[in-house]
Amino acid sequence: MADESTPADPADTKSKRPRGGGGRRRKPRKRNKVLVVGAWTAASVVVLGGAGLGFVYFKLNGNIKGVDINAALGTDRPLDVDNGSQDILVLGSDSRSGDNAKYGKDEGAARSDTAMIVHVYKGHKTASVVSIPRDTLITRPECATEDGKTDPGGRRQMFNTAYEVGGPACAVKTVEKMSGIRMDHYVEVDFTGFKKLIDTLGGVDITTKKAIHDKDSHLDLEAGTHTLNGEQALGLVRTRHGVGDGSDLGRIQLQQAFIKALLDQVKDVGVFSNPKKLFDLADDATSAITTDSDLNDVKSLASFANGLKGIGAGDMKMVTLPIQYDPNDPNRVLPLEEADQQVWDALKADKPIPRSATEKSAGDKGSAGDVVSSH
Repeated sequence: MADESTPADPADTKSKRPRGGGGRRRKPRKRNKVLVVGAWTAASVVVLGGAGLGFVYFKLNGNIKGVDINAALGTDRPLDVDNGSQDILVLGSDSRSGDNAKYGKDEGAARSDTAMIVHVYKGHKTASVVSIPRDTLITRPECATEDGKTDPGGRRQMFNTAYEVGGPACAVKTVEKMSGIRMDHYVEVDFTGFKKLIDTLGGVDITTKKAIHDKDSHLDLEAGTHTLNGEQALGLVRTRHGVGDGSDLGRIQLQQAFIKALLDQVKDVGVFSNPKKLFDLADDATSAITTDSDLNDVKSLASFANGLKGIGAGDMKMVTLPIQYDPNDPNRVLPLEEADQQVWDALKADKPIPRSATEKSAGDKGSAGDVVSSH
């Protein structure tokens, strides 16, 4: 369930802003998904590794993969407004390469089937998270492709095709064109890294208020309390028709609820008293993610994470980008332009997202988020 409460007004503490750079389905597709909360957790634990395990610096540093978003996009970007806030695009891709092949075959190039814009308010005490449904039809900008050509973009393009045609740089460019907000950072996480991170944490405690049985995501849970291992956690955040009305919008609600359960738990994992667990978490975290080039070393990632560690589940407002079902295609959704602009204007001004922005949206109407709560 999306959090409809309004967070406390951002703190007045001055913080220099770094200059860096689904629709309802009649026949759901079988491609698997990943929850990008792994990226947030990665940042949270890497700060510990960077501060307390200097002797493994080079090991951890070598794990991190970086993408030079600044070089790829050049000057064709929104202004970097220095008001003390940060905006981070967090993606999960559905690549089936390497260890991810067990989840199915690629349907062409990898796509970003989970996307969240994390806005950290000035003072770094509160945050808003805006989930973008993968099947949102948008006007996608022209993007460079990996083979050196140019994809022209166009109207009524699915949001998640931006990553497919142009990788992280095109995904960032698309979000910036949609929102008018410059992304300070980019973080991506994959299936295998997410699973390993959950297993190293010792699992995640959740309560399912209803039974979830989904053969496609290999999830079989009765109502009650559970400690999910990595495989089960991945199944939970991938499930779509196992809960609610079977829509991708319902899955987003489920993911948001799971993020809150995970953030509550990660504060109590006791890594300071267990050096091996600390190293294992840092190793898993740095191996799991791809970042923009401003974060692709341990020192930078640790500094970035240090600025986020005070934000807990209760300090985050989570919404779905205001949308409506496409009357011409029930498997697609359309942006509610006026409501979307309210969201972007609020974030640009470093203010809470107004409740009125999501009142008419189909995105936060379902009940799937009520299925899961923290243990």
